[in-house]
Amino acid sequence: MRTITSLAAALGLAAVTVLTSAGPATAHGYTTSPLSRQLHCAQGTVSGCGAIRWEPQSVEGLKGFPGRGPSDGTICAGGNARFAELDDPRGGAWPATRLSGGQQYTFTWRNTAPHRTTKYEYFITRDGYDPTRPLTRGDLEAQPFLTVNLGGRQPATVESHTGRIPAGKTGTHLILAVWTVHDTANAFYACSDVRF
Repeated sequence: MRTITSLAAALGLAAVTVLTSAGPATAHGYTTSPLSRQLHCAQGTVSGCGAIRWEPQSVEGLKGFPGRGPSDGTICAGGNARFAELDDPRGGAWPATRLSGGQQYTFTWRNTAPHRTTKYEYFITRDGYDPTRPLTRGDLEAQPFLTVNLGGRQPATVESHTGRIPAGKTGTHLILAVWTVHDTANAFYACSDVRF
């Protein structure tokens, strides 16, 4: 019995050692302005969100968007099947932040685990975008309308970027924010539904 107790204690100590020496957490974050789909889920504004309700900061996928990264139809979830509810257009009924084309706007990220950063990019959907269908690259303007380069610096816990919303937009659109981590193969993705 003493041998079994000693063995159990040794295995427990080994497990604790492995868990505590695994290294620091990687980056995690989501947009709060405009409100992202994952934040709407975390706040309970919408239901049927699955695991993202408890992990709004975890929409992580391969970096290199739009050339690489999540496949079409899985962009809002960062290509992560655990968060597929974010790719569901809900018939175009996601809550939308009201914006005016051409206005100055401050985009804000809540970074729960800031990490060295290459850049933040903001893309918007093209005119004629259909909000009842999952997001594809073809739905987005070819270039981001705002890029903020950090050159490998660590961002703040609350990171804000001010830029001008493209003029001439009307109706419902989607803004895709991409946070490219500097020293991993990944980026974080956040989709925000907006109405002009």
